[in-house]
Amino acid sequence: MGDDEKQAEIDRKKAEVRARLEAQAAGKKAKKGFMTPERKKKLRLLLRKKAAEELKKEQERKAAERRKVIDERCGQPKDLDSASEDQLVAICKEYHSKVFKLEGDKWDLERGIKIRILEINELNIAVNDLRGKFIKPTLKKVSKYENKFAKLQKKAAEFNFRNQLKTVKKKEFTMDEEEAAAGEGGEAVEAAA
Repeated sequence: MGDDEKQAEIDRKKAEVRARLEAQAAGKKAKKGFMTPERKKKLRLLLRKKAAEELKKEQERKAAERRKVIDERCGQPKDLDSASEDQLVAICKEYHSKVFKLEGDKWDLERGIKIRILEINELNIAVNDLRGKFIKPTLKKVSKYENKFAKLQKKAAEFNFRNQLKTVKKKEFTMDEEEAAAGEGGEAVEAAA
């Protein structure tokens, strides 16, 4: 009877757990939530359309601003076809003076930027000196085989090729001391006489 009661208790607990899990599942199915997959897809589509419209408006605004700045700097285009020679000369002089002025302004700005960059670098160095921190210099890439090549070249320089040659002991190839002295310019012969 103890086994039957234990079995009944286990069956009863399983039934309770099963009932609880089914109730939770039913609750989840009934409460599907506000953001269904269809609504999410529709919301994404609307957001993409809105972003595309905003991007298009931003591009149009930038193009209009660019056109305005170009018109402001360059002025309205001149009618070159119906202009006389004197008018063309005047237009060319006007454009030349504008270009000259703009090139001068450009040079001044570039010079100012270079000076500011140098000042910034000097200030960074001063700050690093005060802190006691120093910038590590960038190292050059070095081939790991470079040292091996240097060693080989050193060995080749030390290796004397003449030591490896056979010595010749025949008389016909050797010179007498008198002939050698005469062949060197005759100073040794004059000194002996």
